[in-house]
Amino acid sequence: MARIAGVDLPKNERVEIGLTRIFGIGRSLSTKILTETGVNPDTRVKNLTDEDIVKIRNVIEKDEKVEGDLRREIAMNIKRLIDIGSYRGQRHKAHLPARGQRTRTNARTRKGPRKLIVKKK
Repeated sequence: MARIAGVDLPKNERVEIGLTRIFGIGRSLSTKILTETGVNPDTRVKNLTDEDIVKIRNVIEKDEKVEGDLRREIAMNIKRLIDIGSYRGQRHKAHLPARGQRTRTNARTRKGPRKLIVKKK
């Protein structure tokens, strides 16, 4: 089992798909990494040699910000928005959508389950 950037890649997946399990790496970035290292994207993770794994790991460490560093950077950006009191920061603080979506009917994922209103008799 290949372990890259602190993530165990699934053995039976193609390398191109397996790399997308790492936070911060999508399909386009995984194909770019594989062309840069010269690894065939159709090979399975279990068939990778140790040299291939080392090449992929070096390219990711050298060029890309993934997993913990990326999560930390995103959290710091949101914290900065909240600290300066911007509109987006206020929306994050209130747990509401920050990019202009409507909230009258939708936004259940962001707002959470409906609150029950109990009528007085």
